[in-house]
Formats: sequence, structure tokens, C-alpha cells
Amino acid sequence: MSGHSKWSSIKHKKAATDAKRGKIFTKLIREVTVAAKAGGGDPEANPRLRLAVDKARAQNMPNDTIQRAIKKGVGGNDGVEYEEVIYEGYGPSQIAVVIEALTDNRNRTAAAIRHTFTKFNGNLGATNSVQYMFDRKGTVTVPKEKVDEETLTEHILEGGAEDLEDQGDAFMVICPMENFEEVKAYLDQKGIDSESAELQRLPQTRVTVSEKEEAEKVLGFLDALEEDDDVQKVFSNFDIDEDVMAELAG
Repeated sequence: MSGHSKWSSIKHKKAATDAKRGKIFTKLIREVTVAAKAGGGDPEANPRLRLAVDKARAQNMPNDTIQRAIKKGVGGNDGVEYEEVIYEGYGPSQIAVVIEALTDNRNRTAAAIRHTFTKFNGNLGATNSVQYMFDRKGTVTVPKEKVDEETLTEHILEGGAEDLEDQGDAFMVICPMENFEEVKAYLDQKGIDSESAELQRLPQTRVTVSEKEEAEKVLGFLDALEEDDDVQKVFSNFDIDEDVMAELAG
């Protein structure tokens, strides 16, 4: 099993906060629309749409809202064209960051991302300046109260996963991208309820931030990036020293 990632725990808790604010709905609707436009409006025949719909439902998005987003994507007649763009670079404490965005105005989004990097003394990099430090993986998060580690380990090996990461109050099942649908379906078949399932960019190594002030800068930087409606996902390779985590939690 991989070691406990404190940053994963932070993201896990932050996702709940974002859902309460409602901001995540904007991003989920955009992803559903783009997925439907790219691969059709039938979730059973469109894996990307199925994943987007599952994520939307996990955040309690009304079905009517989901269906409107699908129809908007399939119809494609609203005059808005979303483009998938990736930004990358280094933030505070030289953490590597990869940002996935969906935008209808590349210039606007690039300017906003660049401003955030500059504000936090980071550097927006060229294509593949840091992407090579991350591996594309499928992940399924399972709350610890749903299953014990031994049982889950046995199931994920049978189902085609490759690793299990302890996230404190949950386990993150990690699998190759090509096995993602198979692993998720296998866990569902075994009655193991997941909290989330998504494609991620997992860092090959992590940079530990060991000063409280620097940790606050890093978290502020990532928050600022994620506040942008065009930004869908932010991946980073940082972790926080346990003593600093305790200070921040206090």
C-alpha cells in the first residue's frame, strides 16, 4: 500500500466545502456538456459522460439539471464552444502543478492563470514542463467504514487495480487508466460503495512543505486556481509535514 497522502486528505475535505458553496456545480455541468458533445448523449455508450454524470449525482445535482446539460451538449447550438486546455508550472515552494481547464475563451483563461501564478511568485511553464512528473491513473475513493483494508486489497487485485493508498478516513484505489471502468464496475458488483471515482494525474514523487507560512501560501495558491470557473482540476506534487498539518488544523 502507498503511504498516506495528507494533501489527498485536504483535497478530499475541500471537495465537500466546494460542494456546499455550489461552485462545483458550474464545473460539473460544463464537463457533462462537453462529454455529451464529444461522445454522444448516452452515458452507457460514452464512458466520459458516464463518469461526469456519476460525479454530478455524487454531488446531489438534480437529474433535470444533468439532462439539460446533456441536451445542451448534444444539441451544440448555443453558440458556446468549450476547449480543453492544460496549463502547468511551478508554484510556491517549487511545487509542480498541472491544471486542466475547459474554456470558451483561451485568452481570458490563460491571463487569469498567469495572474495567479505571478501573484504567488510561481512560474507558468511550457507544455510538458512538469506533466512528465505525473502519471495518468484511474482512482476510486472508498470510505474506511465501508470495507476493511484486507477485503478491499483482495478485491482490487482481482478487479485489475494496482495499488491502494491510505488517505486517513478513506482508501484510494489506483488503477491503470485503461482498467478504470472495469475496476469501478467490479467494486460495484462486490457491493463496495465508493465515494468518488475519477481520472487523475498522480505525482511520481512528492515535495514536502515543512514550514507553516509556506504551506499557507501553497494552499492559498491552489485555492485561487480552483476558484476560476474555467479550471476543472488542479493536480500537484506537494505534501505537508505532519506537525505543520496539525498547526493548520488547529
